[in-house]
Amino acid sequence: MSDFATLLWRERYLMVAVFSIIFVLGAAAAFTMKTTYPAYSSVLVRLGQEYVYEPRSGDAGRGAVPDSDQVIQSETEILGSGQLKQRVIDKLGLARIYPTLAAKYAGADATEKKLILGQAIRNLDSSTKIETAPDTPIIRISFTHENPETAALVLNTLLEEYLIYRRAVLTDPTSPALGRQREAFEARLQQADAAYEDFLNNNRIGDFVAEKTSLGQLQQQIEQQKYQTDTQLQDRMGRLAMLESQMGQVSQEVGLYRDISSAANDKLMTLKLQREDLLSRYKNDARPVQELDAQIAQLEAGISSGRTQGEGARRIGVNPVYQTIQTDKIQLTAEVAALKQSQVTLANQVAQLTERRMRLAELEPKFQALSLDRDVLQASVRDFTVKEQQSRAASEIASTTNDNIRIVSRATPPTKGKSLKKPVIVLAFLFAAFTALCAGLLRMFLRPGLPTAQSASRTLDLPVLATAPMKVR
Repeated sequence: MSDFATLLWRERYLMVAVFSIIFVLGAAAAFTMKTTYPAYSSVLVRLGQEYVYEPRSGDAGRGAVPDSDQVIQSETEILGSGQLKQRVIDKLGLARIYPTLAAKYAGADATEKKLILGQAIRNLDSSTKIETAPDTPIIRISFTHENPETAALVLNTLLEEYLIYRRAVLTDPTSPALGRQREAFEARLQQADAAYEDFLNNNRIGDFVAEKTSLGQLQQQIEQQKYQTDTQLQDRMGRLAMLESQMGQVSQEVGLYRDISSAANDKLMTLKLQREDLLSRYKNDARPVQELDAQIAQLEAGISSGRTQGEGARRIGVNPVYQTIQTDKIQLTAEVAALKQSQVTLANQVAQLTERRMRLAELEPKFQALSLDRDVLQASVRDFTVKEQQSRAASEIASTTNDNIRIVSRATPPTKGKSLKKPVIVLAFLFAAFTALCAGLLRMFLRPGLPTAQSASRTLDLPVLATAPMKVR
């Protein structure tokens, strides 16, 4: 190891030369670096309405929101976009930010201007740093420039343009699309309404549901009337049959007497009065009247045979009982005929109502399809109208406010700058020393011969008795 020190010392001039050249160049480069001034600002980001999911149609997934890290990442991408840098340059002017590039830009052609502008955007992007932390709603932004006032101005302008630019990025631009979709649904709804009206007019229906309900109620009432008419008809026909049987048992004529004795006359008149009273009380039962008729007939027979005092002329007349029964029969016959006519009329009405209801039952599937189509289209028009109004209102609100973004601290001109002179000088010193050492080692290993007496003794395995300096020729 002692040989290395000796050998490197022999290459000291080479190493000093290499070290000096590299260190001087590095120091010169360090002294050419300018001092820059970083301006700082921070932004508070919270969840806003623009991140709440609103489906275009229906309610599936309505109200879903991303987590806070996704919101921060989204806002960070907007802050770091090249379009935002372009807006800052357009607002402040290239001469205000980078005067050197502005001088080149003034004398360049169209192609060179695009390249210079791109270089300015890259410089602006490289000078801007955006920092975030997990689970923290704060975004920290810094911008570095040679002029402290320009650094603060550019950063504040960047934040102002960011608040405007994010509205254009995050604002839902679907209001025109929703309007067009609503108009399309309205046109389809008009067609559905026309088909619905044609269906009702062609089938002579005012209100399908109301008519169906009224037909059911009306048929129920008429059927009830028909049942009552049938009951009344059966009752009248039964009474008519009973009267016909009574007419066969009652004689149509009875004998009448005049100039009879006073006692027989009184008794006969009494019996006749009783008979009239029984007729009025028992219209439907002929047995009491028949018993009384038998007594009257017996008394008249006694008077005619002379068993009673006084004689008189005998006269034949119409039997009042038979006449009453005949009158009741005629009345019941008329009622039976009227009830039969009512029965036929009610049966026809029931048949007509049944036919109409069956017709409505055949038309009901088509009516249900047309009604369902109209209801769905009406609901769609209503939903899209609501969404359009909500989207327009949200866009108008978002175009004027940023309620979920707050600038915590605006940039102020920095008073302390940053420079890379010291780090560059240190790095130049270290690199120069390392390079000089490598050059010395390389020269040491490439030098021919045995450089020292010790190396010669070790190599030749012979003792070295004396050394002489190299004679220069």
